[in-house]
Amino acid sequence: MTDIFHVAGFWVAVSFVLFFVLAGKKLWAPIATLLDNRANLIREELDEAARLRREAEQMLEDATREREQALAEAKSLIEQSRVKADEMAKQARAEAEAAVRRHEQMARDRIAAVERAAVKEVRQLAIDVAVNAAHSIIPQTIDAQKASALVDQALVDLPAAFSRQAA
Repeated sequence: MTDIFHVAGFWVAVSFVLFFVLAGKKLWAPIATLLDNRANLIREELDEAARLRREAEQMLEDATREREQALAEAKSLIEQSRVKADEMAKQARAEAEAAVRRHEQMARDRIAAVERAAVKEVRQLAIDVAVNAAHSIIPQTIDAQKASALVDQALVDLPAAFSRQAA
């Protein structure tokens, strides 16, 4: 059998162990520091990412709340506008109806005034015709004494005729 001390792999393993035992402290400290720094950097990045996530979630909540408030305000404004439009439509309708009633009343008043003027004109024309007819017929059919009596009687009946005409 070969002696274990004559195998090259044995000496490589021993030298490897001795190398790490003697130089390990000097090599391990910078490697550990490098790994610790890297771990701290990763931890800081994770903390920063968590902080950014919390901020993003807060911003999302704020934006959602603001959107809901804006929607509520928009609905309120739409409802107020609808109510105002209904009120304005009702008011415009009422004003239009009032204007139509005023125009109808003015037309009725004009018609009544024209009717009164026409009746007055017809009466006046009838009176003129009657007077002209009386002027031409009375002298032919009545003598002077009867004519005087008729005029006297007409003067007596005149107030009653005026009161009937005014009514």
